[in-house]
Amino acid sequence: MTAYQANLDASSTSEQLIDEMIPDTRTINHIEVIENVIDTLAQKDSAMVSHPEEGGYLWKFNYGSVEVFVQLTGTTDEDTLTVWSAVLPLPAKDEPKLTRQLLEMNCTSTFEARFGIIENKVVVLANRTLAEISPGEVSRAITIVATLADDHDEAFQSAFGMS
Repeated sequence: MTAYQANLDASSTSEQLIDEMIPDTRTINHIEVIENVIDTLAQKDSAMVSHPEEGGYLWKFNYGSVEVFVQLTGTTDEDTLTVWSAVLPLPAKDEPKLTRQLLEMNCTSTFEARFGIIENKVVVLANRTLAEISPGEVSRAITIVATLADDHDEAFQSAFGMS
């Protein structure tokens, strides 16, 4: 064994000892973070939470003129945070123009979110696994979706809505 290998083995052992002695401060309570963000954004005590039979959590709150949904499938690294808000029911007028506008916006102005279609509705959507997610990323995802949806829903409904 070389001196270099011995030093690597020694440093690995001391890192393991430190990890065992010091509690992991990187552990995040995702539920608490989500509820704190929703508390700052929700209007008129509109926030609601449910625990679907499939497991996980589902929150709903009003932000401006839209309803925002936040789903957490669980609390492990493999679980997912999904945030979405509907901005336009389908079918819509001039869907080719709408599609082009949404694709252009996806490339230029939606940050980590994007426009998509869920259950015949145009939505703003962001999702991510929980592995290495920070409280700031959770807050940013919820805030971006809520803001984009509220900023664009009325314009989309005016320009492309059928009613």
